Amino acid sequence: QVHLVESGGGLVQAGGSLRLSCAASGGTFRGNAMGWFRQAPGKGREFVATINWSGGSTYYAESVKGRFTISRDNAKNTVYLQMNSLKPEDTAVYYCGGRHELGISSDYGRYDYWGQGTQVTVSS
Repeated sequence: QVHLVESGGGLVQAGGSLRLSCAASGGTFRGNAMGWFRQAPGKGREFVATINWSGGSTYYAESVKGRFTISRDNAKNTVYLQMNSLKPEDTAVYYCGGRHELGISSDYGRYDYWGQGTQVTVSS
């Protein structure tokens, strides 16, 4: 079984930046597309960004396009989410997920394993 561990969350002022990392534990995500989702209190899990295995295809939610960048370093078995120009509405627990397919997906139901999440809080 593959477990994912997110890190890099924290408290940041509006307009600031954070870089989240997602690393495999107990296995690798070789051959798997990856994605970032977020969940605010009282809300469902929301799609943020996804990247295919090769890194050649990415897809972003409209709310983060132009501000967030997803990338991966397969040699390090790590996926990143660079978040710039953060807004208070970006406040949420951010989860990294993997799917046993090469291609991207914005549907959380198509992901096969998840990390525990990392809290991102953006203050005004």
